[in-house]
Formats: sequence, C-alpha cells, structure tokens
Amino acid sequence: MPHLLHLDSSADPRTSASREVTAAFVRGWRDRGAEFTVASRDLQADPPPHLPDAALHWTPRLRTPDEVVDPAAEAQQHVYLDELLAADVLLVGAPMYNWSLPSTLKAWLDHVHVLGATVPFGDYEARPLAGRHAVIVSSRGASYDAGGEQASWDHTVPPLELVLGRSFGMTVSVITLQLTLADRVPAMADLRERAAAEADAARNFAEELAERIVP
Repeated sequence: MPHLLHLDSSADPRTSASREVTAAFVRGWRDRGAEFTVASRDLQADPPPHLPDAALHWTPRLRTPDEVVDPAAEAQQHVYLDELLAADVLLVGAPMYNWSLPSTLKAWLDHVHVLGATVPFGDYEARPLAGRHAVIVSSRGASYDAGGEQASWDHTVPPLELVLGRSFGMTVSVITLQLTLADRVPAMADLRERAAAEADAARNFAEELAERIVP
C-alpha cells in the first residue's frame, strides 16, 4: 500500500503556516483511498535528541573498534530510520527559523543520514531511498524571491535538497509560502493580501500534488 511519512517541525501548533500546507497534502493523499496510509511525526511535540555520538553517523560495520554506542540511542535512531525506509513518499514541514532549519528537523536529519545505510559509502553502493518522492513545505516570514536582496539568505531549503536529493537520491518537490508575518508586523500591512494569496495557492497546490504524485 502507498505509504506517506509526514513530518512537522513548526514550533507553533496554533497558527503554523507550514502545518496548514502539510495538512492539505495529507488530505489530498488520504482522499485517494483507504490504501493510502499515513504515519505522522511531530518533531516539535516529540523532539529527537541531538545525535549523542558521532559514531551513529556510520552504520555499525563501518565503525571503528573503539566506537561503542549506547544501545538505547541506537534503538531510537532505528525508530526514525525504520519510519523513513517504510515510506514511499516523505512530506517535510520546514519553516524558516533565523534563516535556517528548526533544530528539531536538523536533529532528525542527523539521525537518518547514515553512511553505509541510507547513503552510499565505500563498497556500499545502495541508496534505498533513491527514486522515492520527498515534498518540502517551507514557510518564511519575509520575502525571499529569486533575484531579490534576501534570496541568498535561505538556508532552510538548500540543506534539505542536499540531504534528501543529492545524498539520498530522492525526487524533491518544494512548496514555499512567504510573508507569513504580514498579519503580525505592522510594517508589512500592505503585503497581507499577497501573503493570503500565497498561502491559499500553497495549500491548493499541496492538495493537488498529493492527489497526483506517483508513489
């Protein structure tokens, strides 16, 4: 059965723009039929720990003899790995915090980017996630239009594209919505109409993408 892994990392469970868009994607996915299953993980409500040992970056057979990891930490890592490897499609809610990833999402990435397991290394050439789809939903408070002054300040989407696309070999789609602070910041009042239009477009596109993406 086609299976979706849905991750949210917004620290705002009440008015999160990225959560609204990921929820629209999940609706579109579920509307395809009961066989389209979903596993959801809220990285804010249940945050992954920071990687406690650099040895966890390597699969066990690639560790040095003195790299003995805590069994509990390794078991927790395998929870994240098993969820990811079971998914046909990955959906990631990734709001921009201080021009970068939420720390909870970065911690999750550190647990699942494992040399010799999810990433080729040495004689290990397998890429178990290659060809699967990843959908990134990124929200940001201001505008980061291509060609604009702040376009190069986005350090949220590029690292996700590197890990999911370049390292894992996944096919990555990106949905962005901007100006999410327009309703809150008085100086952005004249941008509120544009912000609302972008949010509507992102939700609609997410739902449509979920209905047509090929697992």
